[in-house]
Amino acid sequence: MAIYKNKKILALFLLPAVILVVFLIFLPVLLNIYYSFFKWTAYSKTMDFVGLKYYQKLFTDGEVWHAFLNNVKYAVVSLIFQVGLGLVIAHILNVVASRRFATATRVIIFIPAVISLTAIGLLWVIAYSPSIGFINPLLEKIGLGAFAHDWLGDSKTAMWAIIMVSQWQYTGEMVMLYTVGLQNVPTEIYESAKIDGANSVQSFFKITIPMIKSTILMNTTVTIIGAFMVFDEVYVMTSGGPGKSTEVLATTMYETGFRMDNMGYASSIGVLLFAITFIFSFIELRLYNVKETMKGGGKS
Repeated sequence: MAIYKNKKILALFLLPAVILVVFLIFLPVLLNIYYSFFKWTAYSKTMDFVGLKYYQKLFTDGEVWHAFLNNVKYAVVSLIFQVGLGLVIAHILNVVASRRFATATRVIIFIPAVISLTAIGLLWVIAYSPSIGFINPLLEKIGLGAFAHDWLGDSKTAMWAIIMVSQWQYTGEMVMLYTVGLQNVPTEIYESAKIDGANSVQSFFKITIPMIKSTILMNTTVTIIGAFMVFDEVYVMTSGGPGKSTEVLATTMYETGFRMDNMGYASSIGVLLFAITFIFSFIELRLYNVKETMKGGGKS
């Protein structure tokens, strides 16, 4: 009876959170899927059923594919810098953790992650400016003036310029997440490896990476999902321009829905974004469950 009462009390405390999740997450997702089958605008009184028309259009729409490829670029570069370089930096700082500057360095590189995305975007718009920015003068100071450029004004460099801003902002966050995982690795393992003659590089690949696979997997998933959900940086810095060179799926969805007032098609783009993030989340959970199952099997 006591257990039954405890379950009822627990359910009562969980109920508000469940209600919020249902009405703020699950219901909007289902409604968005439903609306994607209709042609409608923000001010239309009726909706015309079009079935799978918008989904067929997705696969032939050059703008959507261009935006998708920009998201892919975003994801690839983010994996290299945030997941890869972030792990290397975290490992180096963990090795020198006993020194004073290690903690200060972690704080400094984490600061960009807590700054407003709008503020970050405006800051780098000024930094990239060919007239008042510091990027081009800095290049000239170090003898690379030939590379001075209108970074956000050129369709060939604008997307890469935006992508690099995200690396500056979020690599520090990945370092902090890796630091938590690295601190759970027993130092005795590194000491034993050192006695056996392993150098720092060998310890990194043979000990560090295998011991924090779960953290690497989580960071990889978070980074990929973040790369496909990016909106603020692009919208603040270029609004998808010059032309449509920096459009990503989220900005394309925004433009389609709120500028072109084609809410049905915008909903289908939203479903595409949801599908991409859901797939990566599902894969991450499956891989994590398989890993935990293998661990459990090894112990039994």
